[in-house]
Amino acid sequence: MADLDRRAVEIMKANDRGGFTVPSAGLYPHQWNWDSAFAALGFAEFDLDRAWTEIETLFEGQWPNGMVPHIIFRHNGADYFPGPSVWGCEQVPPTSGHSQPPLAATVVRSLFERDRTAGAARARALLPKLLAWHRWFHETRDPEGRGVIAATHPWESGRDNAPDWDGAMAKVDPTGVTPYDRHDIHQVDPAMRPTQEDYDRYIRIIEWGRAAAWDHLRITREGPLAVADPGLTFILTRADRDLGALAETLGESACAREVATWVDRAAEGAGLLWQDRLRSYAALDLRDGRPADGVSSVAFLAFFAGISDPRRDARLLATLDRVLSAAPFGVPSFDPAHPRFDARRYWRGPSWPVMNYLIGRGLEEAGLVDTAARVRADTRRLIEGGGFYEYYDPRDGSGAGGGDFTWTAAVWLAWASPSKA
Repeated sequence: MADLDRRAVEIMKANDRGGFTVPSAGLYPHQWNWDSAFAALGFAEFDLDRAWTEIETLFEGQWPNGMVPHIIFRHNGADYFPGPSVWGCEQVPPTSGHSQPPLAATVVRSLFERDRTAGAARARALLPKLLAWHRWFHETRDPEGRGVIAATHPWESGRDNAPDWDGAMAKVDPTGVTPYDRHDIHQVDPAMRPTQEDYDRYIRIIEWGRAAAWDHLRITREGPLAVADPGLTFILTRADRDLGALAETLGESACAREVATWVDRAAEGAGLLWQDRLRSYAALDLRDGRPADGVSSVAFLAFFAGISDPRRDARLLATLDRVLSAAPFGVPSFDPAHPRFDARRYWRGPSWPVMNYLIGRGLEEAGLVDTAARVRADTRRLIEGGGFYEYYDPRDGSGAGGGDFTWTAAVWLAWASPSKA
């Protein structure tokens, strides 16, 4: 598989824009938050200095309140919608108005562990920035301190059109949304992307946030959408653990103590997301208290988060086994047995190597090595057979979305390649 290793490196270098990486040329021409975290994992396999730089440039977009936005607009071209003028955030560099799953602390710890001597100063410089971002999440996206993190826009979750948001999104009135021209459907088959109805509501939520001057606490409490997301909750919990471990190693005990309180709270919050009927964790609409009615792949990130309950774990594993049996190419983003499953439409069914990586890593760390190996092998087969796509049809392994995709190349180099076995 040396040819695929070389091809993955080529893709990452081709998508490198000099200190930051675009996810895919054309479709995503700027710097995306959790994409950069995955990119750093990939760069670390052949250029550790460049991996650190990827995280450092991401934090160039950090807001004074600590938030790290989901997009940093690196040039002023009209090649992406919605661009800076739609967001109206008045930041330098220009950014979007909300965040994305906070993987950076987990990646920073990984980079530091590769070479503590070379990484100590860089990790120490990033530590207060990471702490401020995590504090922003806990204070503005969980203001009641329940241990669950709200997504206030589907894009904030990183899973734009997941069925998890259907109930909450149906209540967002798109009437009068400012006319716009989507760019994504000129790059990719519209059947693989969110619908026009989805986009109208996405833009309406942005317009609400802009009118609220991006007051993030107000957006959580009063905005059009607030859904407690297992994905955000579990990824942040894992990142909190990694941030705490990094702080301890660097002798920053006050930071470690603050982070420990968040980890404890998340263990309790997981109970709010558990749905016995589904035998799974599920999103929870914080406006009306209704849970999602299907199983999304982020439920299985509980293992990655280090959240464990013997009774729940057994049921969750049985659910994962059922889902994997129904989709032979990795973990589908939504339950294939559900009537709203769509094998090729973005987060409504496709298999994503990045999600497989997080799930597989969590399973392995929990001692569930056979299931972890299965997820890893499925991911390897996806990339071997389909190339470096954004996501894949979990039934036949065919590629979908953007091609020559940075985070898929990174996952191959960091985890899926036989050279990592």
